Amino acid sequence: MPAQAYAGKECVCQLRRSICDQSCVQGMLDTPFYIACLKLTGRRCVVVGGGAIGLEKVEGLLACDGRVTLVSPSAVPALEGLAAEGSISWERRSYRSEDLEGTFMVIAATGDTAINIRVYEEAEERAMLVNVVDVPPLCNFILPAVFRSGPLAVAISTAGASPALAKRIKEQIADEYGEPYARLAELLNEVRGWAKGSLPTYQDRKVFFESIVNGEPDPVELLRRGDERAVRDLIAAAQRSTVAA
Repeated sequence: MPAQAYAGKECVCQLRRSICDQSCVQGMLDTPFYIACLKLTGRRCVVVGGGAIGLEKVEGLLACDGRVTLVSPSAVPALEGLAAEGSISWERRSYRSEDLEGTFMVIAATGDTAINIRVYEEAEERAMLVNVVDVPPLCNFILPAVFRSGPLAVAISTAGASPALAKRIKEQIADEYGEPYARLAELLNEVRGWAKGSLPTYQDRKVFFESIVNGEPDPVELLRRGDERAVRDLIAAAQRSTVAA
């Protein structure tokens, strides 16, 4: 789109144009993102910015057991509370380059373009994961909308094109795939040890679990009706038939 379509909108990316002309996001929709689930337990994760968006990112990292450090001269009350109770570390000052040392991931959630660009560039120099909130060109990973229910997690990404659309899809997924699917995952996990000890090959285990998930009666429908015992009976029957074969 032409720059005049964004008259008055200041550039917030590393191209440092005086007025945003959207040239930085051209091709974002064609970017083939590599989708992965990151294990954050015990890893140092830094959030730069103590506002409401910073709080959202801190809470998301804590939910995944990240070891979170907040860097900001001030913070909203909820972040102050997390620091006071020891859930996060809080560096009550402006961002410094050394904040990235020993860090696995950094998220910049400030309203200062210069700081955001600096965080991005210094993280890239260290080959770190970096995300600048709401500025896709200043990210080497983007955060999808995530629906969670027990061990079940479904991520929805629009490659940064429309977070609002991703949120709508998330809500639809929550309606369609919820507690019954999460409970089925838990029940199947209970027999993973048995499957590994009793079924010699990956293909054997694959056939075993798919015979339950895709079998009749449908285990998800049974759980929707509250009949967990019937699902356990299905699993036990699959175990007996697999061993007999």
